[in-house]
Amino acid sequence: MNRTERLYALVEELRATAPRPRTVGWLAARFEVSSRTVQRDLQALMESGVPVRSEAGRYGGWFVDAAMTLPPVNLTSAEALAVATALAGAEEATPFSTGARGAMRKLAAALSADAAESVRDLTARIHLLPGRTEDGVLLAVEQGVLERKLLRIRYADGAGRESERWVEPGGLLRADGGWYLLAWCRLRQAGRGFRLDRIRSATVSEERCEPRPLSMLDEDLARRVSGSKTLSSLAREP
Repeated sequence: MNRTERLYALVEELRATAPRPRTVGWLAARFEVSSRTVQRDLQALMESGVPVRSEAGRYGGWFVDAAMTLPPVNLTSAEALAVATALAGAEEATPFSTGARGAMRKLAAALSADAAESVRDLTARIHLLPGRTEDGVLLAVEQGVLERKLLRIRYADGAGRESERWVEPGGLLRADGGWYLLAWCRLRQAGRGFRLDRIRSATVSEERCEPRPLSMLDEDLARRVSGSKTLSSLAREP
């Protein structure tokens, strides 16, 4: 068993016995490696975001934190490959794509050995080109949308003219092959859609914004949004 397979197996072992902990010595014997190797693997899992925790004491050990993980999800092979393809194909300039790597690890840890191997084979054949949006812009936009906080952006229009804007983030829209920040622009006193790849810089303020209705948008954007699907609606579809 190589290290990658052992990491998956460690998570599955801890999930199967939760909430009871397993000691490092027990896990070392189970996987036929040294206690130091198991300790290093568990530490690596925890640092990568997998919800494994340790508890000291006579009856302590390592366990999966039930408060930070989902119950087992029974995905078919086709469903697992669909999710893996979406995660692996997430463009670097896609909002919230920073979580894709961690989500991929957790998906792989929840799959059977055969399904995980199929996922690894598929994702190794999906190649990504870097996006043009700066990482700092993406992180600021993500935080602004998540926390409903006012953003200060430097934006370039279609002709390349730049301007400073204070905008109240409302949401995100995928259209015409690109991503838009839907926001209320205090400079224009109107709802606007700002292409992420035209935002040159973005910073988050401490001011929280009240949600604004769809009518804040211009007619074209409002029509696109009203005819689009949200992620929550996709999740409810049979």
